[in-house]
Amino acid sequence: MTVSSTSSELKKEILRLLKEDEEFRYTVAGLIGLTEVLKRMDRFEEELVKLREDMNKLREDMNKLREDMNKLREDMNKLREDMNKLREEMYAGFDLLNRKITALGARWGVDAESAFREAIRGLLGKELGFSVERWVVQDVEGLVYGYPSQVEVDVAVTDSKTVLIEVTSHVRQADPQTFIRKARLFEELTGRKPTSLLFVSPFVDEKAQEACKALGIQVYTKL
Repeated sequence: MTVSSTSSELKKEILRLLKEDEEFRYTVAGLIGLTEVLKRMDRFEEELVKLREDMNKLREDMNKLREDMNKLREDMNKLREDMNKLREEMYAGFDLLNRKITALGARWGVDAESAFREAIRGLLGKELGFSVERWVVQDVEGLVYGYPSQVEVDVAVTDSKTVLIEVTSHVRQADPQTFIRKARLFEELTGRKPTSLLFVSPFVDEKAQEACKALGIQVYTKL
């Protein structure tokens, strides 16, 4: 066996031992000053494995958090739907209540006007000698409301006086002007000029009071 072949075999054996024998590898590394480097590399590999494990754990936690967030989002959407449904039901309930109150108020207004009207007729007829009648006419030209409509007003008459009376549950700002137009229509169609105009109502707006005063309409809010 030649020196060359012996050297080659030795190299192969050394390489095999470096690869397979950890103790031999550290021994050689120590001889050439690489022991600490190799140990550090081993620690680094261990830390890298630990870091990989931590990353995997973090990934699992993030996935779990994502699932929790999705569940929370679903719960919030469900809550929002329930709130919207509750709001719709509340609005529907308020609307129904408002319609019932409005209907009741309107009915009360009609009943109150009828009661006031009968009281006025009794007072003017029996106590003061007026003849009281309900004047109803078709305003073909729309002089009162701006369009063709039926116009009604109470008329109290004696030999010398003609009094127009509006009995209503509420006098608003625009009502006095409407009353004036009714009086003009009454005079035009009957040839009788009203001697006075009277509002009888439990509720008269402040602006309506001012308008009545300016237009010469008397207002009675109590009987």
